[in-house]
Amino acid sequence: MPLAPLAERMRPTTLDELVGQQHLTGKGSILRNAIEHGNIPSIILWGPPGTGKTTIANIIAHTLQVPFYQLSAISSGVKDVREVIDAAKKQERVILFIDEIHRFNKGQQDALLGAVEKGIITLIGATTENPSFEVISALLSRCQVYVLKPLAEKDLIQLLHHAMKRDEMLKQYRIDLKETAALINISGGDARKLYNLFELVVASLPVPLLLEKRGNEITITDEIVMDVAQKKIALYDKQGEQHYDIISAFIKSMRGSDPNAAVYWLARMIEGGEDVKFIARRMLILASEDIGNANPNALLLANATFDAVNKIGYPEAALILSQCAVYLASSPKSNASTAAIGNAMEAVKQHGDLPVPLHIRNAPTRLMKDFDYGKGYKYSHAFEGNFAEQEYLPEKLAGTKLYDPGHNAREEELRKFLKNLWKEKYGY
Repeated sequence: MPLAPLAERMRPTTLDELVGQQHLTGKGSILRNAIEHGNIPSIILWGPPGTGKTTIANIIAHTLQVPFYQLSAISSGVKDVREVIDAAKKQERVILFIDEIHRFNKGQQDALLGAVEKGIITLIGATTENPSFEVISALLSRCQVYVLKPLAEKDLIQLLHHAMKRDEMLKQYRIDLKETAALINISGGDARKLYNLFELVVASLPVPLLLEKRGNEITITDEIVMDVAQKKIALYDKQGEQHYDIISAFIKSMRGSDPNAAVYWLARMIEGGEDVKFIARRMLILASEDIGNANPNALLLANATFDAVNKIGYPEAALILSQCAVYLASSPKSNASTAAIGNAMEAVKQHGDLPVPLHIRNAPTRLMKDFDYGKGYKYSHAFEGNFAEQEYLPEKLAGTKLYDPGHNAREEELRKFLKNLWKEKYGY
């Protein structure tokens, strides 16, 4: 049989062997306590690749000594899920691990609901995507979500030393790990990627050195690692920490009105193979969140960009993304609309479900009219300037200003317009 990859040979089987994720599996942590007491709920493990999601699932099954079924959302369907559930009904306790659960559609996720709710299976789902968006709310509400972090440099170095000491293949050689920067940077916090690259580097050394001179020392340097990696790639992992850092830099550059920085970070994402829809979606959000009514055309252009890049894809999509990014970065900014909805949501939380004023309630039936629904409502278009002053907020919030126009040319016009109408009430 072919030799398993180093990452698989080094996969931990106990919590004490696991490196990283101490906030979840360290002494006294919530997940470790649950595992040690055998009281595991259905959980979603959310984190970048190579951070231990599959390993933790295997450790849970190994520790609890219960039947363990594993499905991949890429290749499995509703039929596979139902077969596991039918098998689980004949056993006392079963763990079902679904890798990349975010790839299951609604129907596939719905198939899990009843079994999870009744405790027929304990579900462990692994995802690299935000489960709030990718897992249906009914299933998500029945699971605990645990967030895994990219492995830190010290964790990655520890993994390398563990491999050199414990792996039967590697410990045949005297390996001098002289430099680790390239291994660490290219792996991007991903243990699997680290192991794959390290094994590739060792395997790339001259055959005579490996087979005939096993007593000789093998020196690993950054230059050797980069040479094996073929080229000095722009370090970007679209599912790792760099993904989040670079999109953050991209958004903040546009918000900060720096088109030069915006197109640089855009280029980093494009070169890294970032999903074109992800980039366009974030620009669409920024157009409303950070520009808003300071330049309403920004939202139109961002929406057109989203449609366009979905139609043509890379490489031409880069031109459209660049045009939009430059436009958004160079546009006047306002978060007044964002602040307004935030103020409104806070008012709802503080005051609850305040009643709708009677005069602006809907009155489709005679009974409702008898209860004065709609009585006294002033139809704006029947008055001069298409405006009739009346109260639209609940009585308890009367006179509360939630939207304060930003100080830019477009919203100063809005401020002037609103001031002519509502100066006495809202103080515009």
